[in-house]
Amino acid sequence: MPAYAQDATFLSRRAIVLVVIIVLHVLLAYGLATGLARKAIELIAPPIQSDIIEEVQQHDLPPPPPPPEFERPPVEVPPPDINIDVPVEVAQSTAITDVTDKHLPPAPPPPHASSKTNPTTGKNFPNSADYYPAASMRLGEEGSAIVHACVAPTSKLSEDPTIAKTSGSARLDEGAIKLAKAGRYVAGTEDGKPVTGCFNMSIKFQLKN
Repeated sequence: MPAYAQDATFLSRRAIVLVVIIVLHVLLAYGLATGLARKAIELIAPPIQSDIIEEVQQHDLPPPPPPPEFERPPVEVPPPDINIDVPVEVAQSTAITDVTDKHLPPAPPPPHASSKTNPTTGKNFPNSADYYPAASMRLGEEGSAIVHACVAPTSKLSEDPTIAKTSGSARLDEGAIKLAKAGRYVAGTEDGKPVTGCFNMSIKFQLKN
C-alpha cells in the first residue's frame, strides 16, 4: 500500500513538471508570435543607434609660402688708386712711303765700288848708303826721315818730295830728299787705270860697324 502511494505521488509530480514544460513552450511560442521576444531583447539590451558620419574631404591646401629672403645690401669697396705707367712701344717702320702724286724718276744705280791702289817704289830703288851725307858719317849722325812723295800716271814724280817727319838732322833730311828724287816709282791705279797718287816712305840712315 505504501509503495503504491509513493508511485502515485511520483506520477503526480512528473505530470506537473510535464504540464509546466508544455505551458512554457506554449508561452514561448506565443511570445515569438506576438513579438514579445523582441520587446524582451529591447529591454535587456538598448537599441543600437547608428550615426552616419560624413567623411570630411580634405582638400589639397597650397604649400605654405617660403620664408622671406632678406637681401644683404652690397658692400662697395672702392678700388685702390694704382697708376701704372706702361711704356707703349711704337713700331717704327723703316719703309719709305711715297706721299707724292708726281711720277719720280728711277733712282740712280748705286755707285760702283772702285778698286784703287797707291803708288809704290819701283825696282832698283837707291840705297840710303849711297846718299848718306859725308859730314853726318864723320859726326856719327843716324836717323830715319819720312818722305812724302806724289807720283803721276807716268810713274814719275808729279812734284818735289817733302819731309813728312824729320830725322832730327837737317843733313839726313836733305839726303832723304835727294834719294827720293833719284828713285823710280810705280804709279797708283783706279779701276785698273794709272792715276796720280801720293804716299809716305821711310828712309833710314844707319852707320855700319
